Amino acid sequence: MDHRRDAAEAPVVAANHIWGEFDLLLADLDGVVYEGGRAIHGAVPAINHLQQSQIDIGYVTNNSSRYPETIAEQLCGFGLNAKAEEIISSAKTAVELLGTKISSGSKVLVVGGDGLKRYVAEAGFQIVATSEDRPLAVIQGFSPDVNWKDLAEASYSIQNGAIWIATNSDWTLPQERGIAPGNGTLVSAVHTAVGQFPIVAGKPEPEIFRTALRVFNPESAIFVGDRLETDVLGAKRAGISSAIVLTGIATKKDLLAASVDERPDYILDTLADLTRDYPKLRQTKRGWRCGDAEVELLGDKVLVISGDPYSTDALRAACRVIWNAEKHIHFLDVQPELYAKEKTNE
Repeated sequence: MDHRRDAAEAPVVAANHIWGEFDLLLADLDGVVYEGGRAIHGAVPAINHLQQSQIDIGYVTNNSSRYPETIAEQLCGFGLNAKAEEIISSAKTAVELLGTKISSGSKVLVVGGDGLKRYVAEAGFQIVATSEDRPLAVIQGFSPDVNWKDLAEASYSIQNGAIWIATNSDWTLPQERGIAPGNGTLVSAVHTAVGQFPIVAGKPEPEIFRTALRVFNPESAIFVGDRLETDVLGAKRAGISSAIVLTGIATKKDLLAASVDERPDYILDTLADLTRDYPKLRQTKRGWRCGDAEVELLGDKVLVISGDPYSTDALRAACRVIWNAEKHIHFLDVQPELYAKEKTNE
């Protein structure tokens, strides 16, 4: 599927928007577009606005438990115009990787949901449920129905020589009621039993992004996620620009302390920021300025000199100050308001 447009159909957006540079938005789902069964505030109108501006939208998710049609139906229920082929899941990439390791028709033990099982079956592999069937590979994804027996059969199979592919290694999964254990915890249980690591298909590995780029074939893409260690790192490994939203896993403190490989190109409150002017950062004598916020490094102290210290602009400026400092953040005294979860009532 080639989504590339003629020059006459280029996106119509203001030059000082992020979209002056990109014609494809690749968005994570959990923590970015929705949490559990609820759309995140501002995400739906922002995506609709970008689509109306002739920008392609793709959804890149480490979730492998559901059918693409089911995910697209959920997104449409929120008021989005989403199609199954626009859902790039780690299950799709994991099965593509599987096809490079074993031949079609081989036995595969699947640990995960119906979405992963369908991808495996459609690729021509024979699905088995026990190590006694001597599968040549184990493919492991998340499902709330995964139990001890599933993990045990996977462990036995891997110990018998089966190739092990995991759809993703996310430790956590944002839900409406809070943060729940993710597939990484289940992968870790198997790792503890077998003493080896799996081949990982999803973020932060670059292959899932390459799958998305093959599907959409853009001129230039940006990926928006909510995790530094998977979303931002993975985008960087794939050579894609990245943005982080503060609606999921990543916190302000995480951003301030981000390692070089996990520093996003853009910091957003929500996806709604994609439709607004993105403020330019300007270097000052002792720090950086973003919008009305100015942050300086005075000795070992990172201080907000002007503007609201709780604002995202202050966070953007503070990140630039800390990321360019000669000392590691652990040796700096950072003003607490910069990483506070919310403004306190005085």
